[in-house]
Amino acid sequence: MKKIVLIPLDERPCNMLFPERLFSKEQFHIVRPDVLGDKKTPADFRSIEGFLKRECRDADGLILSIDMLLYGGLVPSRIHHETNEELFARLQVVREVRKMNPEMLIYAFQVIMRCPNYSSSDEEPDYYEKYGKAIHDAGVAIHKSRLGLEGDSSLSELMLQIDKTALNDYVDRREQNLQMNIRTLELLREGVIDALVIPQDDSASYGYAAMDQQSVREKTEEMDLTDQVLVYPGADEVELTLLARMVNVMSGRHPKVFVKYAAEKARELVPLYEGAALADTLKYHILSAGCQQTESWEQADIILAVTAPAGKMEEAEYQPSRQPGYYRERNIPELIEFIKKCIREGKVVSIADNAYANGGETSFVHLLDKNGLLLKLGGYAGWNTSANTIGTALAEAVDVFYFGYGSQHQDFLIERYLEDCGYCSVVRWQVNRSLPDGMDYFHVEDGKGEVCDVIRKGLMDFAKKILPSIVSGITVTKIELPWRRMFEVDLEAEYRG
Repeated sequence: MKKIVLIPLDERPCNMLFPERLFSKEQFHIVRPDVLGDKKTPADFRSIEGFLKRECRDADGLILSIDMLLYGGLVPSRIHHETNEELFARLQVVREVRKMNPEMLIYAFQVIMRCPNYSSSDEEPDYYEKYGKAIHDAGVAIHKSRLGLEGDSSLSELMLQIDKTALNDYVDRREQNLQMNIRTLELLREGVIDALVIPQDDSASYGYAAMDQQSVREKTEEMDLTDQVLVYPGADEVELTLLARMVNVMSGRHPKVFVKYAAEKARELVPLYEGAALADTLKYHILSAGCQQTESWEQADIILAVTAPAGKMEEAEYQPSRQPGYYRERNIPELIEFIKKCIREGKVVSIADNAYANGGETSFVHLLDKNGLLLKLGGYAGWNTSANTIGTALAEAVDVFYFGYGSQHQDFLIERYLEDCGYCSVVRWQVNRSLPDGMDYFHVEDGKGEVCDVIRKGLMDFAKKILPSIVSGITVTKIELPWRRMFEVDLEAEYRG
């Protein structure tokens, strides 16, 4: 049995629990901390340090979130007040762990700090509630000015809208985090870590995050690490991606992946919350997972079916779209027939349902049900960003490639249908419209109570309508709201048909 130590990005289920639910097998034992932080409250560094030094002594691999090590989580990375000296000292723990176990594979990832284009302090500093949109727009204006492009807004006018103290705090933290990105590159150059992914969280083509990404790319080239560092859109799926890569490397194989688009023009689509064309991002994800992309579906081990539209991507909450990019340009009947053919020929077929952002496509999932495909798939994902969806679907496929269609895989698949399509696209919006007095989308005080009971009922109603062929075998065993808001849910389910 191989022992893999995991230091998650944060305590949300997608980071804390998904890797274990998918990849814990007889062959692979995943060990992670039992307790981390709580949204804006960072995890305790000393606890993380002690866990690493204790568990890595006899480990075969380590999947390490540098943001958890340095800042105590993803959200704390955006609001911390740590000194450079303290952060440098924390990073040295990676060197200590390497010395303790020179043979251990270390795959690390470190997020480029995001800059949302809306005003909300839910996951950002308090002042982002008032100045967030203006800070984002100022970053876009600065970036376009540096590139000699005409901006949509006047930088001088935007600056008048932002409190100088708030802006200085924001820019200083961005610069500090960028310097830590560069320090982590040095660990790779020195051979302290074996692989490094730098995902760009909630990104765009222009702005502060895009400028930081360019700085990282330039530094990567300067250090002669261009072929060793993967920089691409994503964040919450990276642990699954790197676990897939570690399984592939430890198994000595590189599964071939063929990407099947519902719309060929989707290759050029720039998904919502991302700053790169879909086809380019897919190449990075496949490489990051330790797989190889192939242009021949006949030679492929894994078929990754992609539901993205040809034109502008829309939010799942407002489906179905009536835009031509969704209907005229996508050939869904052909995609369904292709999936059937590949399954008959023994291919592992996984679906990246990125037709919409922040949720799966209900009509497509219903077609999977209608055609008897739901439980024959090697994976399905349709949550949050396109990158989150792609990484999850790939990891599921790698799991099936090695370990087959067991009950553990089946339960994870059921959870994806219920959460990604049922909760994200339908139920959370239904429940949000009828929350008890004193609660709203970002403040649900009973993270395990009344609201969760309503969610459970909504999910089963969804399953009866969209998943009728399997609904009788579905049992939802857990519903919680880990950050006491409506955005994410901790959902566990099992299928015994």
